[in-house]
Amino acid sequence: MTGDTVRIAAMTAGHADQVLDIYRLGIEEGQATFETQAPTWAGFDAAKLPGHRHVAVDTTGRVLGWVAAVAVSDRCAYAGVVEHSVYVHPEARNRGVGSALLAALVSSTEAAGIWTVQSGIFPENTGSLVLHERAGFRVIGIRERIGRHHGVWRDVVLVERRSPIIT
Repeated sequence: MTGDTVRIAAMTAGHADQVLDIYRLGIEEGQATFETQAPTWAGFDAAKLPGHRHVAVDTTGRVLGWVAAVAVSDRCAYAGVVEHSVYVHPEARNRGVGSALLAALVSSTEAAGIWTVQSGIFPENTGSLVLHERAGFRVIGIRERIGRHHGVWRDVVLVERRSPIIT
């Protein structure tokens, strides 16, 4: 991929095609999500929390990856808990893109008073598990046979990062 410098920016509609393409690539690899097709931009945009959507772009403006969060519940007790997704273009992996995106997410969520960021990761997605561990996430446990993916029951590893500054 072109451009070696990575810059984190707020995700906008101008990034839509590239964000959804990276999402589609992750879906096709089969180890990132239970989803079987990428949503429309309207669906994606409506589901993700506006203040917690970031893209990593290179010097040419090409999107290398993205991170976004959703509320886990509308109950007030869970107001400070979000679930996130992070996707990196296959050609941009192992270049610090995922780490930079998670750092941006932690920064935006802590600034908003969010105390827990969580995610469910397929156990086979070892790259994502290592990325999250390095970013301060801990394994909470395995959710066994939590959902079907192409007709097969799949487990997910539940990971979370509790903010040390939100008490």
